[in-house]
Amino acid sequence: MTANLIDGNALARKIRAEVAGRTAALKAKGVQPALAIILVGEDPASQVYTKHKVNDSTETGLDATLERYPADMSEAQLLARIKTLNDDPAVHGILVQLPLPKHMDAHKVIETISPAKDVDGFHVASAGALMVGQPGFWPCTPYGCMKMLENIGYDLRGKHAVVIGRSNIVGKPMAMMLLQKNATVTICHSATKDLKAHTLQADVIVAAVGKRNMLTADMVKPGAVVIDVGMNRNDEGKLCGDVDFAGVNEVAGWITPVPGGVGPMTRAMLLVNTLEAAERAAG
Repeated sequence: MTANLIDGNALARKIRAEVAGRTAALKAKGVQPALAIILVGEDPASQVYTKHKVNDSTETGLDATLERYPADMSEAQLLARIKTLNDDPAVHGILVQLPLPKHMDAHKVIETISPAKDVDGFHVASAGALMVGQPGFWPCTPYGCMKMLENIGYDLRGKHAVVIGRSNIVGKPMAMMLLQKNATVTICHSATKDLKAHTLQADVIVAAVGKRNMLTADMVKPGAVVIDVGMNRNDEGKLCGDVDFAGVNEVAGWITPVPGGVGPMTRAMLLVNTLEAAERAAG
């Protein structure tokens, strides 16, 4: 058996087209959705990510500005800039690209962003609001994963999902979203005792550890849905995920590739969150 491929690129294109239509409707009412992206330092990967985010925004009609600052920018200066953007009614979304330089407290920086403009979905107020059914923003990566499951028509009710990776950015929000769809969820990590025993019971596996080939074919129940959130490099320097794709592809029912899976969906959901922030601000 060869797994069905969940094409993140194709789905992301569809979502960008939908965002473009809604953006045009807002513009017709005199509202220009706008995203401010802040990049501190010269991290090569971050430079690539922010470039893609600006390009995606421009493609859909969103106004995205990339603010670049040197690595020696003080934390106080960054916080002051965020507060200025918070107070600017023309800015609907604020994204601070992670990682930040070591002298900055990422949690403090993220918590300075207004929850109404927290389009990355990392603010504690976003998590709290969504937990009780109030408007907030889901973190873009797990939000994208859920859209992929929705797109293939997968009914999570009563299914057992295993999330490998317990970070606040992916693992915990992913588990919360799965629970809201009435799935049974187990959160594991790379050091979980007998991880294989957990994954073999799973109908859905979300691998988000950042360890190449961490999930192998013998750890996957035949027909399971496997979502690979990992971003690593193989020995040839090519991008790969946490899943041994070649092996798991012969066992799983559905699988996401790396690249071309979760990555483009993460960027697409940032656009959705930004547009929703603009729509809420416009009333």
